[in-house]
Amino acid sequence: MNVAFCKLEIFIPETHLEILQRTLTECGAGHIGKYDSCLSYSHVKGTWRPLEGTTPYKGAEGILSVEDELKVEVTCRVENIDAIIEAVKKIHPYEEPVINAIPLIRTGLSE
Repeated sequence: MNVAFCKLEIFIPETHLEILQRTLTECGAGHIGKYDSCLSYSHVKGTWRPLEGTTPYKGAEGILSVEDELKVEVTCRVENIDAIIEAVKKIHPYEEPVINAIPLIRTGLSE
């Protein structure tokens, strides 16, 4: 099965939504037909505990953090996925950003 598109899920602080959307658009993610900058986001709670040797964006070593985040979802072409993820990592404030690439077997998008 040849998969042409995937969906990225990116968890990020709300303060970084604008730069994330700009970066995704510049990389060609979120381009649907005659539209660009297409993405959706929802407010979520994220939890993490920084372990020894980390320098977290928020939180402190050894203490469980619970913070508001956005889950951003955007569609992109599979052939561009590596470049898009690298660009997102450059602007993402977390040491270990959560970026999930999920293959889409079928979409309403033109191939």
